[in-house]
Amino acid sequence: MAAPEPGRCGYFVARKKRFCKMIPAPGKRFCGEHGQQEEENDRKRIPCPLDPKHTVYEDQLQKHLKKCNSREKPKPVYFVQDINAGLQDAAEIPEKQVPISSLSKEELQSLIIKLKKASQALQEALNDPKNGESAFKHLKQQASILGNMEKLHLLGPGRCFVEFGAGRGKLSHWVDVALQNVENVHFLLVERATTRFKVDGKHKGRDSIFERLQVDIQHLFLKKVPILEKKKLPVVGIGKHLCGAATDLALRCLVESYTTCYEGENEEPATKRSRTDKTEVASNNSADNESNKDNWKPVAGIVIALCCHHKCDWTHYVGREFFKSVGLGPLEFHYFQRMSSWATCGMRETTTKVFTSEESEDQTNDTEEHEQTFSKTDSGSDTLQGILTVEERKEIGCLCKLLIDHGRIEYLQQRGYKAALQYYTESAVSLENVLLTAVPSPSLIPEPTM
Repeated sequence: MAAPEPGRCGYFVARKKRFCKMIPAPGKRFCGEHGQQEEENDRKRIPCPLDPKHTVYEDQLQKHLKKCNSREKPKPVYFVQDINAGLQDAAEIPEKQVPISSLSKEELQSLIIKLKKASQALQEALNDPKNGESAFKHLKQQASILGNMEKLHLLGPGRCFVEFGAGRGKLSHWVDVALQNVENVHFLLVERATTRFKVDGKHKGRDSIFERLQVDIQHLFLKKVPILEKKKLPVVGIGKHLCGAATDLALRCLVESYTTCYEGENEEPATKRSRTDKTEVASNNSADNESNKDNWKPVAGIVIALCCHHKCDWTHYVGREFFKSVGLGPLEFHYFQRMSSWATCGMRETTTKVFTSEESEDQTNDTEEHEQTFSKTDSGSDTLQGILTVEERKEIGCLCKLLIDHGRIEYLQQRGYKAALQYYTESAVSLENVLLTAVPSPSLIPEPTM
């Protein structure tokens, strides 16, 4: 067994197959965490009550609790509990949801008939060559997303790009590279988890400003982010493979909690617009822009590469009105979101290796986010071997994805956006190759603030 590095803890961490890398106190062999290994140490260490994964000296517990990283930290000003969660009507959610593998052949066929009826004609719009003529000119996904952003005139000065589910921030990085000589550009990278190998540091000294918001999208009140309150820049919402319900949370964050005017000290979102409000909104656009010029700035655009529909949730889903309009409800949604994973079931034999955080940065770069987290058990019990062929399952899975995504398009259209779905890269590059784009009507786009 190799010896510990000089000046490092002498405790061997079996799980990581290496010695602890913490620095012990002068004259000690072990760090504080593994100090119980010292025979001469008569101080007792106990599990931290906030996080039992680490320990603390019992006589220093109170001091530790004040600085422990697991303590509840003050919420930022832009944190508003469940502001983007959507309606949570428990009565709409079935009490018991039977696994797809437990459905009879007749029940499954009935579901498939409903799916095909509801998704009829949707595939034609997705395959329209006008929706993605730039996509196949690019081999790389980032380049294709940027190409579509440029096509929508979203790459310009005086904007704030908000990357949802930012991870390392690679998409924002390439947007910034494309805007090297453009002034007054800001980036907000929204990610609920701490992230290794961030690319933010590469932008120090540049004119653009990068800021991370460590918050769940569900609780993000975008209007209260200081830079947006101060600058009042039009926002461009972006995301690359924004998993499942996170897409719905991001859309609601942009379309409702950010662009809606509020009144009173305790700011609450105004009631949502219904389908019948569409005409009234259109007729009042001009007056609204004048009266709310200083207070209301709509998003300039939305560009999100979609992913992991099997992780969608009826509670958060923005397309519930669309589902209901075609005679579908939460039960059908439950089955369709599970069946959506069939779209990639033919690739199970070549599932990409899962890389650990300790493996190289280059390997992480080359692996898609949704592929890293993909599990063979996600839908393994739902494949119904013997009833449907692999090709039939893939076709049904693709229809399920399309139907769920179309509900998002309808949601955006009802709120005055010109929205579309398009293939932005080939399936050989990414199995999740559908891009959602949306821009408001021209009268709602604010002039850039220089």
